[in-house]
Amino acid sequence: MYYKKTSIWKNIDWLTILLYIIMVTAGWFSICGASYEYDSVSLFDLSGRPGSQLMWIGLSFVLVFIVLMLDADFYGVFAYLIYGGMLILLIATIFLAPDIKGSRSWLVIGSLQMQPAEFAKFATALALAKFMGAYGFKFATFKNFSLCLVLIMLPMFCILLQKETGSALVYLAFFLVLYREGMSGYVLMAGISAVAFFVISMKYSDVMVGITPLGELIVLCIIQAITVFLATTVYKLRDKLHVKVLLGATAATYPAAFIVSLFIPVNFALVTLGLLGATCCYLIFLTIKNWVWHYVLIFLFVLVAVGFLFSVDYVFDEVLEPHQQMRIKVSLGLEDDPSGAGYNVNQSIIAIGSGGLLGRGFLNGTQTKLKYVPEQDTDFIFCTVGEEQGFVGSILVLILFTILIVRLIILSEKQKTAFARIYGYSVAAIFFFHLFINIGMVIGLTPVIGIPLPFFSYGGSSLWGFTILLFVFLRMDATRKER
Repeated sequence: MYYKKTSIWKNIDWLTILLYIIMVTAGWFSICGASYEYDSVSLFDLSGRPGSQLMWIGLSFVLVFIVLMLDADFYGVFAYLIYGGMLILLIATIFLAPDIKGSRSWLVIGSLQMQPAEFAKFATALALAKFMGAYGFKFATFKNFSLCLVLIMLPMFCILLQKETGSALVYLAFFLVLYREGMSGYVLMAGISAVAFFVISMKYSDVMVGITPLGELIVLCIIQAITVFLATTVYKLRDKLHVKVLLGATAATYPAAFIVSLFIPVNFALVTLGLLGATCCYLIFLTIKNWVWHYVLIFLFVLVAVGFLFSVDYVFDEVLEPHQQMRIKVSLGLEDDPSGAGYNVNQSIIAIGSGGLLGRGFLNGTQTKLKYVPEQDTDFIFCTVGEEQGFVGSILVLILFTILIVRLIILSEKQKTAFARIYGYSVAAIFFFHLFINIGMVIGLTPVIGIPLPFFSYGGSSLWGFTILLFVFLRMDATRKER
């Protein structure tokens, strides 16, 4: 393959590098605001967090140079080897890492601590891009789809065994990449539906309308609506009579049940479940009669959705840890625990609110200086931005991330190889997931699961992990202009 002999520094995307420098710099100032104390060491002393982070930033620029100097083909040739090595490291971490705040995810080497999970994202993105970017790859086959899931789930499972639920959930971001590369939208819809069903059933689990559990009723009605929509619109029933039967039965069931409820108690959730059963039986009849097997997929969707609904309580009570249960309850407004699980979020919201429009100024935050917000220089670093820089500063940070993610998508679409494109989308998806969950967590919109804000949160593993993730793609993009 012919390459133009031009310097990599002429082909590198300098806009993305500028964004990186701005965000890393802003992140350091935020860490200073969150952890600096006037009567302690100076900002540049390595024994303090600002000085320590400054050291990691300096070393990250060395890492950037190394990543860019390696040939872009290196990452494709050794993708599986890097992935396998990282899996071994993740497995070793389960057994070798000490218990730190309830998780075993940090390898301790002398005075240094390293979190392999932060680097596993880069390795997984490489392996997934290598596999899906192979010549003749067809996403539609069950074998290829299954292998993609295996590549994603193996590190995710290892990280779950380390009791790092937040870091493990980040791997769900890869499903956005699969969707871009041809995964059925129904799979994505099923995932979104599962989250919605879980939230609704939990939120209204104790609310009763007569003898009807409101949470179950709402979810079952949604499932019925999706079923009828899929049958009548997406898969287009051939005979209009069948459409009238489905719509008519759905429309007539509830008035009839209401009339009956005037005389005897009626559980509308069971009525809806019966309606779903009748709808599925009707679709099976049409499948056998017309040999239209698409209706079987709808039937399977109903079975899985209903099964998921009635397993929510079991999963919540038997699978999740007590602290995870409490975090979800607080996020959904089911519990008020201002001194426990809800303390972090409440103090974070107070800190952000106290910043007002323009903020209190650098090193002038009261909530952060008095250490009211736990983890305020790591997972809750955004509250420091909100307090010191105010609404304007917070919006600027969000704009920076938005520009970065959009830029990554644009560059990904320009790639000449499937390998580089898929890797680029993986980078964009991971940044988006971290941004969405972290900001949502800090302002109380999502449960507290403990994931860092890229380039802002304190930590060498986090900074290096995101740096490698980003600059490997920039190296691939520079090669695009050479070919």
